[in-house]
Amino acid sequence: MSQRNAYSAISSGPRNPTGTVAVIIPTFNERDNLEPIVSRVRTAVPAADVLVVDDNSPDGTGEIADNLAVTDGHVFVLHRAGKAGIGAAYIAGFGWALDRGYDALVEMDADGSHDPAELPRLLHALETADLVIGSRWVPGSAVRNWPRSRKILSRAANTYARLMLGLDVRDATGGYRVYRADTLRSIGARQVASNGHCFQIDLALRAAQAGQTVTEVPITFVDRARGQSKMSRSIVVEAFLRVAQWGIVARLGRIRPGQHASPRRVPSCRRSA
Repeated sequence: MSQRNAYSAISSGPRNPTGTVAVIIPTFNERDNLEPIVSRVRTAVPAADVLVVDDNSPDGTGEIADNLAVTDGHVFVLHRAGKAGIGAAYIAGFGWALDRGYDALVEMDADGSHDPAELPRLLHALETADLVIGSRWVPGSAVRNWPRSRKILSRAANTYARLMLGLDVRDATGGYRVYRADTLRSIGARQVASNGHCFQIDLALRAAQAGQTVTEVPITFVDRARGQSKMSRSIVVEAFLRVAQWGIVARLGRIRPGQHASPRRVPSCRRSA
């Protein structure tokens, strides 16, 4: 993975154009947020397609998504049988998009915490990267409307992941991301079993260990204004235990299933302004 210590990265020149883009938005009980976020995505990146992955929301989010798809040919809906976690929803969405030949796949929350207006910057950064993370914890970023306890928890989780895994990513738990399709194929994304924040750490770690270029771009993260957060104690515990397990495995010099390179040394990522 390319090494850049400066937050303002030195460009090595553009790679292949980004190409076709699929913005994947998992939903569960997001009826008040879905239409606004889809509209903002369509305004920010008009050529992109939007895939709503709904986990059979009891509040009717799936029906709202279906109505959006009827009126906009760039909106698609993947209905799942029930709530199985954000990681599983993204894996299903990745599979849908990879099977249809999209070149770039975007992770975005439905609650408005990820500003679609910043997506063009993330897509631009992908020209010289394999994975772009919209980071809350690099210079130039901002976090708004979060209580101090949530900020402490997020920073602690990312520090813990860096120390345990040797992963030089400041926001490994961040969920606003853009992947090259080939990156997801090369790291075996369809076989990932992690969920919650653990899912995001898992994919970042796999990309680093596969020698992919990871770039962090500062974003402004704004806590949801409507609906309830999906954060739970079980998500935090899973992340803690999984990262501990991976860290121990790395120190023993073994490779866990699905990895492509030694976990004993992970190169630093690049940060972009």
